[in-house]
Amino acid sequence: MELLLHYCWKHRLFPLQGLVTTGGIGVEVIDPGLPNSNAGPDFFNAKVKVGGTLWVGNVEIHDRASDWYRHGHDHDKAYNNVVLHVAETTDRDVTTASGNIIPQIQLSVPQHVREHYAELLSIDKYPPCHKIVPGLSQLMMHGWLTVLQTERLEQKTIAIKERLEQAGGSWETAYFITLARNFGFGVNGDAFETWAKNIPLSQVGHHRDDLFQVEAFFMGQAGLLEPSSMNGDNGDKAAADSYFESLRNEYLYLSRKFSLQPMDTGLWRFLRLRPQNFPHIRLAQLALLYHERRSELSRLLECETPADIRSMLSTRVTPYWETHYTFGSSSGKAEKSLTAASLNLLIINTAVPILFAYGRHKQKELFCDRAMQMLEEMRAENNHITRMWRECGLEVTNAGDSQALIQLKKEYCDRKDCLRCRIGGEYLRRDKQQ
Repeated sequence: MELLLHYCWKHRLFPLQGLVTTGGIGVEVIDPGLPNSNAGPDFFNAKVKVGGTLWVGNVEIHDRASDWYRHGHDHDKAYNNVVLHVAETTDRDVTTASGNIIPQIQLSVPQHVREHYAELLSIDKYPPCHKIVPGLSQLMMHGWLTVLQTERLEQKTIAIKERLEQAGGSWETAYFITLARNFGFGVNGDAFETWAKNIPLSQVGHHRDDLFQVEAFFMGQAGLLEPSSMNGDNGDKAAADSYFESLRNEYLYLSRKFSLQPMDTGLWRFLRLRPQNFPHIRLAQLALLYHERRSELSRLLECETPADIRSMLSTRVTPYWETHYTFGSSSGKAEKSLTAASLNLLIINTAVPILFAYGRHKQKELFCDRAMQMLEEMRAENNHITRMWRECGLEVTNAGDSQALIQLKKEYCDRKDCLRCRIGGEYLRRDKQQ
């Protein structure tokens, strides 16, 4: 496999002495070069001695030497500076577009590396490298988790920047959309983001001091005040519900005033949701946050600790929703505030990424450092991913660790991308006896 041969070349998992070209000339690899993830040769700026002569240039790697021609490198001037061709099967010589014959060596993947890689790809148990986790050094794991944590924040920063562009450069809107998305808590995340993008904040802002009107805006734009959103007995009960009718009439007035169009109610998911996660409840909580101006970016930027953000985002529902989960269907009275676990998820998935992205965008490292510090101060998330790593013997001490492990699973383990994983690398390099 070519990727595995790339890995062995990058990490020098080959004999450091006794290498010769297919023509019998001695080769010494001084520096394998820098991996190239874009078009062109596989490694840049390598240093190799061929027959005592030092060459500095590029290296190309293939399973078979004939792949050089199959990929059209013999006609591509970008490969004229290749100083060494590496192949597991050297079935022919290779030449550049200028007609020069390139020195090439035959290099095989060590058998134990090949076997360990096959194990990683075939093991069903997650994580596939579970056998070696207890023996990994704390220094190596700390360094790798730090990299993964930053990777995850960078990914979230990209998503926030896309929202920022769609919002015409408004950080206030980008923050509101990000906050709303995470009020979906996974299942309804996409629906909440669609809803938030459908909220004209500049227009709603004129009615911010009236909580009833804010709730009419929010519920109406979610499509939850449309007759089509009701069915069966619930529809009949909702239609006879005075609060539903009042909200609906208010929304009809506002929608005519501002030319509003509600979103498709089919985007909302209710199956297997706990009632406290129903969109109605989450929208009522968001309406109160917005009404009390606790969803403003300026308020977030003032927060210095996770406790500050918990206090800012702690919210409840309006009186009607204390006895309802949906329109027309009453329930026992309950305050229906955000739980401590929900608040922690909002900090991890909304506040921290926004602070990090805002700090990067404005070149204010204070906010980036604050975001990272918050993750270190918070407890690790308790989910199936962190539990499985704990079972393997890995200590998961804070939210930064748990975010790193989520990144590890989604971007490496699920994709079987063990060659880019430091733990996978340790697994591949194990001695045969281990």
